[in-house]
Amino acid sequence: MSTAHTAAQTSAQHRVGSGFGARSTTDDVLRGIDLTGRLALVTGGYSGLGLETTRSLASAGARVLVPARRVDVAREALKGIAGTEVDELDLGDLESVRGFAERFLASGRTLDIVVNSAGIAVCPETRVGPGWETQFATNHLGHYALVNRLWPAIERGGGRVVTVSSSGHRLSDIRWDDPHFTHGAYDKWEAYGQSKTANVLFTVHLDTLARKAGVRAFSLHPGEILTELVRHLTREEMIERGWIDADGTVSDSFRTPREGAATQVWAATSPQLDGLGGLYCEDCEIAGLAPAEDERGGVQAYAIDPGSAARLWTLSADLTGVNAFAGRR
Repeated sequence: MSTAHTAAQTSAQHRVGSGFGARSTTDDVLRGIDLTGRLALVTGGYSGLGLETTRSLASAGARVLVPARRVDVAREALKGIAGTEVDELDLGDLESVRGFAERFLASGRTLDIVVNSAGIAVCPETRVGPGWETQFATNHLGHYALVNRLWPAIERGGGRVVTVSSSGHRLSDIRWDDPHFTHGAYDKWEAYGQSKTANVLFTVHLDTLARKAGVRAFSLHPGEILTELVRHLTREEMIERGWIDADGTVSDSFRTPREGAATQVWAATSPQLDGLGGLYCEDCEIAGLAPAEDERGGVQAYAIDPGSAARLWTLSADLTGVNAFAGRR
């Protein structure tokens, strides 16, 4: 990877003057946008930020497909939201991913928007598949395989693929020598950080491969928000991090679901991003590059490194056995 290539990627991380901010809502960023006739897929689209994303895209006229591990729970959560449908998918099970994709492709439909919103966070050490660390496998490999298997439908749509990362990406680069924590002690925060870095790197290389077809990719930090995602944390851990106080009052820095989902909805639909891609967003804007010592805001350089992004793509293809772009130039 050349220095010029790296510089080009980092220099692209600059604001576009969206006019929105940390407290903008999904309704704000969708004002004046008509998604009638569009088909969107939202993983995790029946809880937390995913549910708000589903609601907002449907309210703008899109039909929204929600893949769900808990199909009955998803259908109950989506009652009253017109234009939604549910099908079974477990991102931690590559056979489930394959089955879902095959069913969808058999329908002959086109995907205009994909929002990879599902995820798990800071959970106890668990394994899936052939012994893969669960956060890396679910948050990254599951979405990698899903997008690659759905590529024929995504390519026809010529739209956007948006993957929800986190400022947690600054907790860890990819552990190239041991991504699945097979040696030494397991660290749930480092594992989470690695999976979120993987989400950003996946976006960088997907955009490089997909832009020839008119498909662009974005990743993002949604901001701080208390959802089911943090269900594995104890009350004491949340107090220690300043998320809640001793009385259980949530920090003023935390956002509502409509504020938290706004950046992913903006990334999926805003005409302000036309012609752009491979970028990391926050606060309904393109994020800047974070100084190495900065604990808040921006994207770490290692998470948008094109060489690392290509390396991760190769690793992911080897692990999953899926690569829609194999042999393409």
